[in-house]
Amino acid sequence: MSTDWKARPEGGGRFALWLIRNIGRYGGRAVSRLLLYPITLYFLLRRAPERAASRAWLTRALGRPATLRDIARHIHTFAATILDRVFLLGDGACLERRFDVDVRGLDELHAHLDQGRGMLLFGSHLGSFEVMRVLSLRRPEYVIRVVLDKGHNPALTELLDALNPGVASTVIDGSQDGPALMLAIQEAVQSGALVALLIDRAHPGGQTVPAPFFGEDAHFPVAPWLIASVLKAPVTIAFGLYRGGNRYDLWFENFSDAVDIPRARRTEALTALIRRYAARLEDVARKAPYNWFNFYDFWSRD
Repeated sequence: MSTDWKARPEGGGRFALWLIRNIGRYGGRAVSRLLLYPITLYFLLRRAPERAASRAWLTRALGRPATLRDIARHIHTFAATILDRVFLLGDGACLERRFDVDVRGLDELHAHLDQGRGMLLFGSHLGSFEVMRVLSLRRPEYVIRVVLDKGHNPALTELLDALNPGVASTVIDGSQDGPALMLAIQEAVQSGALVALLIDRAHPGGQTVPAPFFGEDAHFPVAPWLIASVLKAPVTIAFGLYRGGNRYDLWFENFSDAVDIPRARRTEALTALIRRYAARLEDVARKAPYNWFNFYDFWSRD
């Protein structure tokens, strides 16, 4: 997997997120959404790497050459979810009034959490991870701890601090060294929290396993699966798909009651887990190709 994503700020730089926050704050969502069109045009005209990555992805996902209109729709979808962060992470009382979120798969999630069992929630850069805040509003007794690489995402960290210091204080810093991060996740899970992290991107130098993904092997990180194996915690995968306007689909799917990676079969077990996950990610991405927000060559290892 390309490590090019590490060189790119998540969702734009500090100024871009500051601007989006203030436009959303003072203009409201309806007015702010009018600016998505010039933002989309800017990316089409000035951001050649993202434009090329979008074209390559959509050509794979759609099974035909991507048009400029397809690319514009892709960028517009991404920009819309970045804008919605302002409202999804802000005033919880307004969230459910502003958004129509169709939530599926809650029964099994409730079955684990209602027993006081902590668990791992694996997401990806497919759709919006922030829309999962709906879960904490509908079930405020649940403790949700998000793993966020503050070193790679200083602008997003500042945005979260400004919008919702309470939520920001629960974030687990993903830029910690391996043992410290493992301990922080373990303590959260053992306390009964739901620990959410994105697992589709590998850090530079991190161990990966190849898995078929849209006709070619992509390399997925093994660290999340090793953490799950050590903790023996239930794993649920989640997708927050943007459907246009104010509509989102939020899906929770039980993946494993307890990940087991025997030492004698480590490579085989990891490969099976990651291939199974990649197959499901591909299936959902085919249904929502414009929600794919990895704007770089996902298959490259350079």
